[in-house]
Amino acid sequence: MKNDKYCTYCRNIAAVAVALSLAWWASVGPGLAAASPEADWEPLFQTDGVPEGWLVRAWNEVRNPAAGNPVWRVTDGVLHGGEPRGSWLLSEKEYGDFEFKFEFKLGPRGNSGCALRAPLFGDPAFDGIELQMADLRYNPAAADSELTGGLYRAVAPREQVYRPEEWNAYHIRCVGSAVRVTLNGRLILEVDLDAFTEPVKRHDGQDAPALKDRPRRGHLGFQELSREGPPVQIRHARIRVLD
Repeated sequence: MKNDKYCTYCRNIAAVAVALSLAWWASVGPGLAAASPEADWEPLFQTDGVPEGWLVRAWNEVRNPAAGNPVWRVTDGVLHGGEPRGSWLLSEKEYGDFEFKFEFKLGPRGNSGCALRAPLFGDPAFDGIELQMADLRYNPAAADSELTGGLYRAVAPREQVYRPEEWNAYHIRCVGSAVRVTLNGRLILEVDLDAFTEPVKRHDGQDAPALKDRPRRGHLGFQELSREGPPVQIRHARIRVLD
């Protein structure tokens, strides 16, 4: 008899616990379900057409308009680089600490780049930071830091995991002087900008600021310098601001 009463008591406690759990889920569960891991990321190119909030500037001096009036355009959620070649698409908005994700695809002689914290003057590759995106066939003699995954002419990627003429996925994290980059799920860069104290050579041979002296806040952007093929394509670009 005592055991039967004890079992009944346990069953009653279990039933109450289940009822409370169901009531809690009914009140807060839908909100938790809606809060996906991507909920705090801001998509950048949601609307087809010429992207609003972005500037088209010359590839080597972003004070200037790009030659030939290239038009960058979003079609079916994919951003297409402006033609003719030779431009940057730069955000009007500035960013400091952030995470940035996007996918890109290049042609067989594709050449692009991702501007990080670039000012609206000079060349983002040397006055901000350019994370390179380039097919080896664009320049077979290129140094490792000038290939996909490199901080242009400054830091080479740990390994080369770029997939030619396929979609490639970047995940970039910039917090203060720390920069971390994965490409196609592989960690290819993890650097402290403050550790890089030597100037970098510009295309004309003049010194550009060392990475430690590059801005910690600036504009994001994409470059189009491809030859003989389709311009760079970007999709699923989104950012999470950390500051």
